[in-house]
Amino acid sequence: MSDGSTDLATLAEAMLEAAKAAGADAADALAVDGTSLSVDVLNGRLEQAERAEGVEIGLRVMVGQRQACVSASDIRSETLREMAERAVGMARLAPEDPTVGLADPEALGTVREASGLDLSDPADDPAPQALEESALRAEAAALAVKGISQVQSASAGFSRRRIHLAATNGFSGGYERSSHGLSCVAITGEGLGMERDYFGDSRTHAADLIDAEEVGRIAAERTVERAGARKPPTGAYPVVYHERIAASLIGHLLSATNGSAIARGASWARDLLGAGILPKGLTLTEDPLRPRVGGSRPFDAEGLATYRRDIVADGVLTGWTLDLGTARKLGLSSTASAARGTGGPPSPSVSNVTLTQGDRTLEALLAEMGTGLLITSMIGSSISATTGDYSRGASGFWVENGAISYPVNECTVAGNLREMLPTITPANDARTHLSRVVPSLRVEGLTIAGA
Repeated sequence: MSDGSTDLATLAEAMLEAAKAAGADAADALAVDGTSLSVDVLNGRLEQAERAEGVEIGLRVMVGQRQACVSASDIRSETLREMAERAVGMARLAPEDPTVGLADPEALGTVREASGLDLSDPADDPAPQALEESALRAEAAALAVKGISQVQSASAGFSRRRIHLAATNGFSGGYERSSHGLSCVAITGEGLGMERDYFGDSRTHAADLIDAEEVGRIAAERTVERAGARKPPTGAYPVVYHERIAASLIGHLLSATNGSAIARGASWARDLLGAGILPKGLTLTEDPLRPRVGGSRPFDAEGLATYRRDIVADGVLTGWTLDLGTARKLGLSSTASAARGTGGPPSPSVSNVTLTQGDRTLEALLAEMGTGLLITSMIGSSISATTGDYSRGASGFWVENGAISYPVNECTVAGNLREMLPTITPANDARTHLSRVVPSLRVEGLTIAGA
């Protein structure tokens, strides 16, 4: 029922009415109507096409200071009644939690839709044949690059999703978002000498997507550069995180400053509020109101108006990422950061983040580094949430005398995030259309385990 015929606002209100009839003191309801289509090609032919569509609903009820959540994909009235009765029964058996509760009505956001954010492509949904053609063009472009032995996969996809959130405190709002994507994975070499790499692009509007030929070409060129990779030397060296994976390093900071981790005491950053956590001059900003960006949202999962805020300002950690529950636990105010699916209660989560860019190119960053490792891909992780001890598998390129010398793989980089993040030096190469705008980052003194 993803043809627009389902009135999500009416459906959400019906869930609230069922909850009140079942004995709930308060409730909120989430209704999601989505369609997705993905196409994979291989060897010039369609390999797989998948389409999914349907409506998912979630209901959270509160009985006093107790709460419970239920979800379903059946929207018949009898199902709504059974959901509500089951949820109320579960809530009555749940432990009391003094932080449970909806937002005060006067605190609710006044913007209840997202027309100003341009999150939904007004163009017609792409036909499967159009996605197949894009994937085939990407595959052909990759295979045309000298040194490519095969293309592991070339894929194109599209999704459109409508959501509506309603609560007994008077909030009712919803919006639609779309996503278009194209990716390619290429392979060079044979047997034990095989190497692979990829490239992909994802946008809210199809008109903004990179051309399929460019996607395939970049994937292939990245792959060919990796031919003959070997282990780097072992020792303590500076490391540059390429822009394509630098956001993962900042992601560890975002996890450590999440209110859930702080409330549990399970964060290496728990004692760093108001202290320097990044170099002076660097600011990490969350902005949920960036137009045409996938992570944007006009309100959070508890109906609070989202807003731009600095998580780190001029190197100093300014605050935690909070929903209502974690804010109440910590005696603070929500940062309008609640997120939720249909199957559970809200929890804090960041949307779009941007880190201050530097004034150096990536090449200048490598030249200043002299000898060290440029990481372009990471696998696995062993990271202590409480101490910040950090260890991850990596591959990329060994740098000598400030220039790339040879490709490397099968190595591990290790350090401690509390010591790593204050040493970062940013380049100026971040892609500004991404939800996480983070440039390449040089980090000093990591331990590399290689040959």
